[in-house]
Amino acid sequence: MEYFLELFLSGLTRGSIYALIALGYTMVYGIVELINFAHGEIYMIGAFTALIVASVLSLLGWNQIAILLIAMVAAVVYSACYGWTVEKIAYKPLRTAPRLSALISAIGMSLFLQNYVLLAQTSDFLPFPSLIPDWAFWEPYAHIITTPELVILIVTTLVMIGLTFLIQFTRIGKAMRAVAQDKTMAMLTGIDINRVISVTFIVGSATAAIGGVLIASHVGQINFYIGFIAGIKAFVAAVLGGIGSIPGAVLGSLVLGWTESFFTGYVSSDYEDVFAFVFLVVILIFRPAGILGRSETQKV
Repeated sequence: MEYFLELFLSGLTRGSIYALIALGYTMVYGIVELINFAHGEIYMIGAFTALIVASVLSLLGWNQIAILLIAMVAAVVYSACYGWTVEKIAYKPLRTAPRLSALISAIGMSLFLQNYVLLAQTSDFLPFPSLIPDWAFWEPYAHIITTPELVILIVTTLVMIGLTFLIQFTRIGKAMRAVAQDKTMAMLTGIDINRVISVTFIVGSATAAIGGVLIASHVGQINFYIGFIAGIKAFVAAVLGGIGSIPGAVLGSLVLGWTESFFTGYVSSDYEDVFAFVFLVVILIFRPAGILGRSETQKV
């Protein structure tokens, strides 16, 4: 039973990691129906930004909490700027082009950002400092779930609640829902579609940056390729839950995390990724729109 609980919590943490990235995928797709394959690289850039800021502040003798907060803010701002720039350069000029053109542009931007960081940094794995301090009151429970894992769970929950509030109760959130439902009608009612799409990319990039900082701090190392692997897994999670749905992205991430955790624990870790994708295929055979997705009838 204890081993089962350990695997359950491990899968919960892993799913929360995927969720922080999958939320950005599902937000962008829900608004512009575009798979932003450069999203994983934004996550990676956020982690590198935090590493640079944390290294400088450590040399200056700042305390751990201050380093974490400032590194997080710097990563969020820098990644949000990258998300906004990527949308303006790679996607906005192709807004009326066939979807295949935007898809190719997204893949090209992903490769560009990977190689840009490779040239600017290094191809080697770099050590990432543990920015999340241990909580003294949590020590009796640390054998069940560590402080970094607990922080990841809490932050994922808060981000999901914050995004839900943003979309449901704010003016920009209502504009996002209007654009997602019908871009033409939204434009006729005076909504600035370009502004809404830019904000969507900014918010999605910010959530990816938060994930990048927390995950890199938990794992303890980063390199230029971490965005591709994490991005693919998060994309699978978003599709599994029903891409375009924020609760679906979180649910799909948790299901994928638990699937990988239990398969690794009870079967073999050698085929962890294979089993995850097989599970996705099986789910989509019976539920093509994803767990919480809604099938839409195409008008012709």
